[in-house]
Amino acid sequence: MEPDSGFAGPNLAEIDRWNGVGGDTWAALSERLDAMIEPLGARAMAALGVGPGERAIDIGCGCGQTTLELARRVGDKGRALGVDVSAQMLAVARDRAARAGLTWASFLKSDAQVHAFEAGGADAVYSRFGVMFFEDPGAAFVNIAAALRPGGRLAFLCWRAMGENLVMTLPFAAALPHLPESPPTPDPLAPGPFAFADPARVRAILAGAGFEAIDIAPHDQAITSGDLDETVDTSLRIGPLGTILRENPGLEGAVVGAIREALAPFATAQGVLLNSATWIVTARKGGAAA
Repeated sequence: MEPDSGFAGPNLAEIDRWNGVGGDTWAALSERLDAMIEPLGARAMAALGVGPGERAIDIGCGCGQTTLELARRVGDKGRALGVDVSAQMLAVARDRAARAGLTWASFLKSDAQVHAFEAGGADAVYSRFGVMFFEDPGAAFVNIAAALRPGGRLAFLCWRAMGENLVMTLPFAAALPHLPESPPTPDPLAPGPFAFADPARVRAILAGAGFEAIDIAPHDQAITSGDLDETVDTSLRIGPLGTILRENPGLEGAVVGAIREALAPFATAQGVLLNSATWIVTARKGGAAA
């Protein structure tokens, strides 16, 4: 699908990416990728502690797995709204919701940085790797805070530095000698997977948006995207290496053998297990007690 965001305003580069090849890839691999990161997101959802009858918003909901889990936890007297910019992933999410019969889960194609949410309409906001892509994260979290009632809760999961994440660095390092030139070092403050790697930055953004009781806890856990064949395929299609190979498809043949060799020692009966390093961030909107 060609980029067709239908949006005007900030975040257009990211919106076009997630309505183009990024969205296509994640929608196609939704079952595999959800299984890989579900254990990590479950930790953040437990920290959020949503319960029956509550109203929850899922920022960057992707293919909807987390929104549907929120819907199960709030029950049919509650509400779960998934927000994402990607038409492809939202199509998967809506299909999943229909098959699950979770009619109180709904999905919205919109940009959470600027969307006019119902003021104070949510008890809780959650995100699994969905809040690192804002052009102006300060403005985005001011807008997200406005959607929460006073004392409402926030919990999200974000990556720590790439260098701490073997799940990404191992395939990349194996491929690097076979790339024609070293890729440029990304701007650590630019929108992208590792934009929230600095906990001091995250804390400042949340405090500036009016959040209190901010807690940023490290979490390390081995995760898998499947057996050796599946993990090699995933490594070639997502993350920084996936981006390089999409832009230079002729390089894939040169790197696939090196990636397989690097991953093979980590293969187990449960799949290829590689460490992930994340932050579990929780906070409360200032105002009345929760």
